[in-house]
Amino acid sequence: MRNNALMMTPKELLLEQLKKNGRPDRQLCQYEAFRLVPGDPVNRYLRAGLRKGAMAVNRWGVTIDYPEDAPGPMPHITPETKVLKDITDWKVSVHAPDLVSNCTDGWEEARNAAKAVCGNEYLSMAMMGTGLFEQLHFLMGFEDTLTGFYEHPKEMHELIAYILDHRLTHARLLVENLHPDAVLSHDDWGTKESLFMSPVIWREFFKEPYRKFYSYFREHGIITIHHADSYLAPIVGDMVEIGIQIWQGVLPENGIPELQANFDGRMVLMGGIGAAIDRPDADGEEIRSYVRNVLHECCPGGHFIPCITYGLPGTVCKHVDGFINEEIAAYNAVWHLNLPVKKETGRTAGTKRTEKAVMAQAEPSEQGSVLGRIAADLRKGRQKMVLKNVDRALEEGVDARTIVSEGLIRGMMELGDDFSANRAFVPEMLVAAKCMSAALDTLRPLLQESDVERKGRVCLGTVKGDMHDIGKNLVKIMLEGGGFEVIDLGVDVSAEKFLDVAEKEHCDIIACSALLTTTMSEMRRVVELAVKRGIREKHRIIIGGAPITQQFCDEIGADGYSPDAAQCVSLASGLMERMRTN
Repeated sequence: MRNNALMMTPKELLLEQLKKNGRPDRQLCQYEAFRLVPGDPVNRYLRAGLRKGAMAVNRWGVTIDYPEDAPGPMPHITPETKVLKDITDWKVSVHAPDLVSNCTDGWEEARNAAKAVCGNEYLSMAMMGTGLFEQLHFLMGFEDTLTGFYEHPKEMHELIAYILDHRLTHARLLVENLHPDAVLSHDDWGTKESLFMSPVIWREFFKEPYRKFYSYFREHGIITIHHADSYLAPIVGDMVEIGIQIWQGVLPENGIPELQANFDGRMVLMGGIGAAIDRPDADGEEIRSYVRNVLHECCPGGHFIPCITYGLPGTVCKHVDGFINEEIAAYNAVWHLNLPVKKETGRTAGTKRTEKAVMAQAEPSEQGSVLGRIAADLRKGRQKMVLKNVDRALEEGVDARTIVSEGLIRGMMELGDDFSANRAFVPEMLVAAKCMSAALDTLRPLLQESDVERKGRVCLGTVKGDMHDIGKNLVKIMLEGGGFEVIDLGVDVSAEKFLDVAEKEHCDIIACSALLTTTMSEMRRVVELAVKRGIREKHRIIIGGAPITQQFCDEIGADGYSPDAAQCVSLASGLMERMRTN
């Protein structure tokens, strides 16, 4: 038995983790080493009026929603609430909060509070939410942000520089007045399975601004922590290079053991415990087993802190945290240092997504034909060329229906395959959708209702209690590109509304999306209510979203599950085919 009096303090453990050849005497437990500074004047000013269960307008003019059962706030963007409607007009529309004038008081109290909660055992941590990318899509919406990288690169660079200047002012106020030991900065750059943008786009727009941002803290001896609970494996080397010391929020899909082997102590990975376990119905044994597997897979590689992947301490379902902490304590009861690192495991998702594979581009077939050129140009977002070749196809006598099915839809389906294989990303999908929309505007006068065979009608929405719409919007684009008519119900959609619309609009398929584990139960209600109303056989119900699995789909009796937007088209097409043949 070890002498507890000689054990390292949480602060000492964290500092030891940061050393390339550090020797911590046990695993840290989640955010154990840190104490969030209470009463930070900048955060108090920026977050004024923001509270759980309410909607508010922040200092940037962004409408923010903070549901009771969500791990954090999110923007509520509609055509009416969007701050920046036109990126070319950003200098007129966007106004950063004046931190210098409004954050002068309260620093001494914050310093004293930090000393009181930290003592000699813990590190003080200041938080800086809403990073560069997040601030962009808070201001102008997710789709406009991602397409802006292609359509208005000059203005996007300018706006990022403007937001960076604001962030550096925030950083300077923290360094000069608070002197924190660490800073936790938030910015998500991807989904559970892929980056939001290609590594090339991320490097062009964000790498150097973030190098400048993190270098400032490193120059002042402050530990840099970046929160991003997303798939970032292709750019982790860049993150190390620009000065990020701890990546908090590392999802298991990144292949943590592989990252540990590749980066050999140059970054501490904090996370591994995904949101899938944070559910009201998750019992102690399920939670313990999940955490135990994470610990035995990731801890031997070193420079790892087991932690829920959220950007602040605490799970949404309060009982989950206790089981996580107990399992980490049980792991620490046994001496685990110097165990061999596992080179290959069944959960190492990162091994299949090298950057070479991400950037590889499979060329479509028959590019020489006018329909092949339409498909190829649509995949690459070349709207002028798509429209030019649509006109050429019409001149050659190709009917409008064939142009849609063998040119436009074919291009979207090929792009969907690239997206599923991480050869294409969300911006490319959005730009291609704009190309398709413009082409359909040209063809619409030539398309009679009887001429175009629609595969089916879908009502689509994000379930009640969940305000996330990025995944849902992408599914809509892919379904429409795949020949389906889509009725978009938006977010926070109840089971009753799904079924009411499906009945009224004669929808073949009901498609439900969710990002929060706490809202998954609404999908079960959709199925159960359809059975209760006696209409279950009339509609196929499909589900998707980050926490959703095939097992959950089978459990609730849904008709299908899709892991991403592109595969949703194949799923829906297969269901429609079976409906016609039965």
